[in-house]
Amino acid sequence: MSRLRRAALFLGLRRSIVGMLSIVILVGMGERMAERYLPIYLLALGAGDLAIGVLGGLQNLLGALYSFPGGYLADRIGVKRSLFVFNLIAITGFLLVVLIPVWQAVIFGAFFFLAWSAVSLPATMSLIANVLPRTQRTMGVSMHSLVRRIPMALGPLIGGAFIGIWGERDGVRYAFVAGAFMGVVAIILQQWLIHEDRPAGVTRDTVDRLEKNPLRMLKAMGSPLRSLLVADTLIRFCEQIPYSFVVVWAMQKGLHYFAPVTAFQFGVLTTIEMATAVLVYVPVAYLADRSAKKPFVVMTFVFFTIFPLVLFFSRSFAMLAVAFIVRGMKEFGEPTRKALIVDLSPEGKQAATFGTYYLTRDTIVSLAAFGGAFLWQIGPKTNLMTAFACGVIGTIWFALKGQSPTGAEPNAAQSP
Repeated sequence: MSRLRRAALFLGLRRSIVGMLSIVILVGMGERMAERYLPIYLLALGAGDLAIGVLGGLQNLLGALYSFPGGYLADRIGVKRSLFVFNLIAITGFLLVVLIPVWQAVIFGAFFFLAWSAVSLPATMSLIANVLPRTQRTMGVSMHSLVRRIPMALGPLIGGAFIGIWGERDGVRYAFVAGAFMGVVAIILQQWLIHEDRPAGVTRDTVDRLEKNPLRMLKAMGSPLRSLLVADTLIRFCEQIPYSFVVVWAMQKGLHYFAPVTAFQFGVLTTIEMATAVLVYVPVAYLADRSAKKPFVVMTFVFFTIFPLVLFFSRSFAMLAVAFIVRGMKEFGEPTRKALIVDLSPEGKQAATFGTYYLTRDTIVSLAAFGGAFLWQIGPKTNLMTAFACGVIGTIWFALKGQSPTGAEPNAAQSP
């Protein structure tokens, strides 16, 4: 066996996984080239701070509302066909922003282009569960998370360059044009590479009996998964309260504290964040697949918690770079957390259970993003310290209540 083949097997890179990762890069690049600059774009189009809060709230609310139907559709019609539908939805959103350059169109288009990440996530997690054995699931999720960081790192950098060349309005629109093109390429690759498959024991009858009511799915969750859900919700409050205003803090509000950074410099900060995450994914995945997952999840919650605190005390580009390194380290145990959700889900219902989890979490967390706008109007310190307090509570809760799965770990189907 060649070294390349052994490396691919070690990283869980089967053909279907490679196809899924290709889609993640292409559609993610189209999304991330513009998404991080949407608050600046909204202000350029005449919107105010509350519109930024609405956009941030929509990111969480739509992520919540799309998660369950995304998971249900993936379990119902299969991953391959569901991803095709999800890609078309994203392309529609890109084109709406391009063709209608007013801030209201951005809010409306968000219902489409913000859908892809949320609606496709349960399907991608289900694909990993179907293709890889449980002893490689954290590695599979880590490769997904790692590859997602490629567009997260390069997208803002390229988007910042677009803004530098064409300005805040046209630069963002041109980024969405590129996104629509990459979405089309993603559809072509998806049809070629992804092999549709279901795990052993999942029959047509199992699919027909899928639960359509997310409340019943929520009640069916075991206590360990519900404990993780509570802690994760509090941690996402910590993340989302300041999320939409991080770019404003760095590029505009910094006028009150330090010289603001440029759009390109903010792209560099985002690249630093993503590079940090990439460096920890594979070694942490290797260790987490061979030991209890809880300590890794606790550590990632710690990094989520301290980011808003470090950000507040960052009054220069160098200190902002340190803050974004901390932000990158919050990915330390994120793939482990996702793999933990899959491990605690019933066989054949991973996508629907995953979708229910995210529906519940993000519906609640959307309130934090909306509230973040009002906290920001009181003052950046109020916003960031409130986020920090939520993180402390969530971390302590999971440290006390969280559990790792125990017992036998049967293998998943060995798909190509």
